Amino acid sequence: MTETLAQRIGAFVAGFGPAALTAEEAHLARRALLDTIACALGGLREATTQKALRYARATSGPGAAHVWGFNDRLGLEQAAFVNGVAGHVLDYDDVTTPLRGHPSVAMLPALCALAEAEGKGMQALAAAYVVGFEVMGRLGETIGDEHYARGWHATASIGTLGATAACANLLGLAAEQTVNAIGLAVAQAAGSRENFGTDAKSFQAAHANRAALQCVLLAREGFDASPAALDGARGYLTLYGKGEDPAQGFAGLGETPRLLLRAGLEVKKYPMCYATHRTLDGLLDLKAETGIGLADVAAVEVEGSNRAFTPLLHDRPQTGLAGKFSLQYAVAAALADGGVGLPAFEDAAVQRPAIQAFLPMVTKREGSGALNPRYAEITVRLKDGRSLHRRVEALRGGPSLPLTDAELAAKLGDCLAHAGSTAAAGMIAAAILDPADRPVAEVIRLLAPLRAAAE
Repeated sequence: MTETLAQRIGAFVAGFGPAALTAEEAHLARRALLDTIACALGGLREATTQKALRYARATSGPGAAHVWGFNDRLGLEQAAFVNGVAGHVLDYDDVTTPLRGHPSVAMLPALCALAEAEGKGMQALAAAYVVGFEVMGRLGETIGDEHYARGWHATASIGTLGATAACANLLGLAAEQTVNAIGLAVAQAAGSRENFGTDAKSFQAAHANRAALQCVLLAREGFDASPAALDGARGYLTLYGKGEDPAQGFAGLGETPRLLLRAGLEVKKYPMCYATHRTLDGLLDLKAETGIGLADVAAVEVEGSNRAFTPLLHDRPQTGLAGKFSLQYAVAAALADGGVGLPAFEDAAVQRPAIQAFLPMVTKREGSGALNPRYAEITVRLKDGRSLHRRVEALRGGPSLPLTDAELAAKLGDCLAHAGSTAAAGMIAAAILDPADRPVAEVIRLLAPLRAAAE
């Protein structure tokens, strides 16, 4: 009998453990956790998070996992859900090119909740993260570009499967149980890009975590699913893809160098959709070099690689959430403010008359050819008749120009300040990045002093 794709993934998931980790993978996983927690703590006061928290408290009794920054615990699924909403609401969390989405927020809230409940350590969490990244990234490489272009929110629609694989690894499920968990994940994988700029985008990322926990816990109880749920005639690849053959995408599954090292993470410097980030890097460099401001500019034209601007749905945003998915707003805010930070996404900031008047002055177009390698070609036309140009390929915060550990700790500090907290960012960052295999619960407890500020 031919091995199905789910069975192949199940064997990989069940056979991978902390001993297989390289030191670089373990450190990258800890960096991903630091970035995800930073974004979630920064998002605690957002209205979207507060709505999710009220819902979770109303539907969950005391449980085994913390909402990050709070002393009280909820059930695993509800705690992971709230942390997923908080971690994604600022749109400040990391991305990776193969997925065309956000890998860490799709699985780390679930992994942390499970690690707390099961008494797991940081090395086990790091190994599970590598497993989840490998699975969701390879699915992304197989179907991701067309899948995303058709309107799927890959963070959720693909990320749910990777998160399930990660949680199955952390829970120590056998290969057959993992196959069943993957089949159950197929039953829940969804998410639409039409929801970008609304509360539902964060819901979709959070649901990937909640669904993954449900899948693995049911599989542990003996719930079964079709072993052909991924590549069967009526399976995931048929329904969510366009007939792509997974053989190439999953060749050498789990072999070194694994996808986390090959593809890497793009850690955001700006709290908005990463499709704007090359433009922002180039535009802010031009502003720093020339001193230009919003009043000096007649028009800005931006060209990007084919489908590079697909997530940018809002040309005339009126809210902070919509502004996160607007190239026009990114350009206007950068020129007006000299940077694009968390305060730029208050509704009042987006609604400034000078900003709204400038939005039609920004145009975007996509080139022909492949999506990768990505680029942004920026032309700034000044009112005095001059034109400024900049082309950006390498992304700051990306694998070729990564943020330092100190810059990551500084990002945590900014997020804490946004949440109104005076907690010590350096202490939290050091604990997360420490290579010692301390219990995950011990790290999460360090966040509890944020409670008063968040509430």
